[in-house]
Amino acid sequence: MADQENPVFQIQRVYLKDMSLEQPNSPAILLEQEQPSVDIQLGVEATPVAEGIFEVAVTATVQTKIKDKTVFLVEAKQAGIFEIRNVPQDQMGPIMGIACPQIVYPYLRGNVADLINRAGFPPVHLAEINFQAMYEQQQAQAAGQASPIITQ
Repeated sequence: MADQENPVFQIQRVYLKDMSLEQPNSPAILLEQEQPSVDIQLGVEATPVAEGIFEVAVTATVQTKIKDKTVFLVEAKQAGIFEIRNVPQDQMGPIMGIACPQIVYPYLRGNVADLINRAGFPPVHLAEINFQAMYEQQQAQAAGQASPIITQ
């Protein structure tokens, strides 16, 4: 009976949920000598799957352009299934917004760099992310407050 009250946090599985690569202007764009600009967007989403089971996914969109033409666009979603039980409700947000993404993100980084490299481009390495700062900023925005200044 005491086991039912102990908090449980376990990784059930980490997996690549979705990944795509587009090179809409190849091969002509590949002959350009100019350095492309790189835009990286990240997101985190958490979804209940069953009682005490949650899927947490980290998404990345990497787009490189020369002038207004896309060199390549990568969209990837790395997910994990986590068992989270007997945790106070006020701690669920930080667990799913900070702890779970920190576990999933290194897999996403590796898969994105590998795909870009396999496509024939120099790898783009996603920077380390401070998920705690990202979570706190989202919470401040949701509360309608001014977001804290993040320095790295």
